[in-house]
Amino acid sequence: MSFKKNKYQVIKGAISKELADFCYQYFLNKRAVARHLFDEKFISQFTQYFGVWNDTQIPETYSHYADIVMETLLQKVKPVMEEQSKVKLIETYSYARIYKKGDELKKHKDRYSCEISTTMHLGGDEWSIYIEPDIKIDLKQGDMLMYRGCDLEHWRKPFEGENCGQVFLHYNDASSKDAEQNKYDTRPIIGLPAYFRQ
Repeated sequence: MSFKKNKYQVIKGAISKELADFCYQYFLNKRAVARHLFDEKFISQFTQYFGVWNDTQIPETYSHYADIVMETLLQKVKPVMEEQSKVKLIETYSYARIYKKGDELKKHKDRYSCEISTTMHLGGDEWSIYIEPDIKIDLKQGDMLMYRGCDLEHWRKPFEGENCGQVFLHYNDASSKDAEQNKYDTRPIIGLPAYFRQ
């Protein structure tokens, strides 16, 4: 399968199952810590450093923009992405979620910072993702779907499992207009929260 022709490609074993499981367990622990800190009012619900439950795309589901571990994955996976896509890439940002039963990802296309994107299954129950026109893709732990997020509609049907840990790793094609100015999603350095975007 050619990424250039199809605008998507599955990369089996993009990271090891051990690393994927480490990231998943880490993110479950982080969610538990964040929930405790918010519930006990040690931190404001508007604090982004520990993740949030107020993402409008999937309300009341734990997510985190630019978690440091996930940002490190963004860097680690870049050479694999470049080799498979034959495209020189610039990192923009990472975004991770732990989906819960009943969550649904509506059909959508992504913003410019997600020009070339991935969704990687870190752990938990498997959950199919769909790419237009109606292509069903299943990922095992450590597998990754690479796709042109601005070009292809993608979605997930209502989740029937308990938990599904996914990380989205986003890049720009280095040859795209404004790609260099959009590096790190316009943040000064990788790893900073969204409010550092310029």
